[in-house]
Amino acid sequence: MRISGVTIAEEKRVDIALSYLYGVGRKNVTDILKKAEVDASKRVKSLSEDEQKRIQKILEGYKIEGDLRVEVNDNIKRLKEMGAYRGVRHSKNLPARGQRTKSNARTKRGKRVTIGAIKKEVAAKMGIGAPEKGKETK
Repeated sequence: MRISGVTIAEEKRVDIALSYLYGVGRKNVTDILKKAEVDASKRVKSLSEDEQKRIQKILEGYKIEGDLRVEVNDNIKRLKEMGAYRGVRHSKNLPARGQRTKSNARTKRGKRVTIGAIKKEVAAKMGIGAPEKGKETK
């Protein structure tokens, strides 16, 4: 069974398999299956053609997969262009919903980068650091 270009797993239960679609969660699945009058405990492979068509007909009323992804990206782009706080956070790749970043947010900020002291020998080779005592610079 294919819906919106996504192949749905044949061995899964219908209620689980439909939630694999982007934009269809567990709550939406129960509503869809009630409207389509399909038993949630059935396997996808055991659905009749008529039941599949009813599910697809109901899913046409929902914004899923590509259309939803485009809408979400447009919303983020609009926030960035406006200069809104959330847009700025999106452009800086930081959490946009008020989470703390001092100790957490590793998934958004990436791997830790240690910035700290450099050994004197390395600093001398790089030509940085404070001048040695007794020598004056002009």
